[in-house]
Amino acid sequence: MAFVSGPRQVGKTTTCREVSSAYLDWDNADDRRILLAGPGAVAERIGLGRLAEGPAVATLDEFHKYRRWRQFLKGFHDTYSDRARVIVSGSSRLDVYRRGGDSLMGRYFRFRMHPFSVAEILHPDLPGSGGMRPPELLEDAEFEALREHGGFPEPFLKHDPRFSRRWQQLRSEQLLREDVRDLTRIQELAQLEVLATLLLERSGARIAYSNLARQVGVSVDTVRRWIQALAALHYGFLVRPWFRNVGRSLRKEPKWYLRDWSLAAEAGARAETLVACHLLKAVEGWTDLGLGRFDLHYLRDKEKREVDFLVARDRRAWMLVEVKASETSLNPALGVFQRATGAPYGFQAVLELAPVRADCFARHDPVVVPARTLLSQLL
Repeated sequence: MAFVSGPRQVGKTTTCREVSSAYLDWDNADDRRILLAGPGAVAERIGLGRLAEGPAVATLDEFHKYRRWRQFLKGFHDTYSDRARVIVSGSSRLDVYRRGGDSLMGRYFRFRMHPFSVAEILHPDLPGSGGMRPPELLEDAEFEALREHGGFPEPFLKHDPRFSRRWQQLRSEQLLREDVRDLTRIQELAQLEVLATLLLERSGARIAYSNLARQVGVSVDTVRRWIQALAALHYGFLVRPWFRNVGRSLRKEPKWYLRDWSLAAEAGARAETLVACHLLKAVEGWTDLGLGRFDLHYLRDKEKREVDFLVARDRRAWMLVEVKASETSLNPALGVFQRATGAPYGFQAVLELAPVRADCFARHDPVVVPARTLLSQLL
């Protein structure tokens, strides 16, 4: 089976239906009736009793909202795996909401969908076994649309500021009310919306849980749980510090980033959030494709030297990325942390630099690169 998760409105349903011969949506009352009738009813619905050239492909959308979804899938897979392939799609992280039952280990692979990125616009196909792509030049108009409207399909393709604002507001309302109501036990929705508003203004900043708790009027533990819930629902994500081989490094405070970088109002925060989302897509995509284990971190020590991102490959520092909107003077912390961590690559990615058709990964010393060139080589 394939478990496909990702933010609301990222295109999961459209993509999964294109490769499916049958589609069942838990939020549809008629489909829910079939699903509740059990695996046999689903098998009949997707035609497993008929002779076919190959296995049927069925998408079960938002099925994780069913309390016993894991037991259902285990039974269905064990009975019909010779005749059917199953895609389970949902807007929550399908590895989070586990409500008991037998393990599905060995019966599925996980895939995480993300908004459009520079590389995906340029390359609709998957990368080779190394995971990296050759550098390509994205047109100025396309990049400006991506930066201004974000990478979610509808606002990016329409290029309409009024539509984008209305779409962003509706998506936030649905996520903070409907998804929270359906998938969590949080009751204090008004206070959660206050927290979400505060986090909206802090993309790229380190999280001070005690300050947020005081502003929202809840305990520190509650703020921690709520932020984890918002991350599980893809409102944003946390990037934790890297401290291996780095003396006097910070170890506790994570940084927060929005999933939709177009919501970040300040230019520096938007630039950093855009690159953060691209790097998250790359590390999760490379991991899901079986190219290794990749993780995203940041670096900061007690002398206040900082590099925005560190990509770890198989638990070893691999790539450092410092993000600037227009500054081309090399951050000296890049060299300091590259020597300390042993990372092969150190980039200062500048958004305003014109892209060049040159391989960023041909250099092993700290180097200033156009952000568009670096991002074109990822996923």
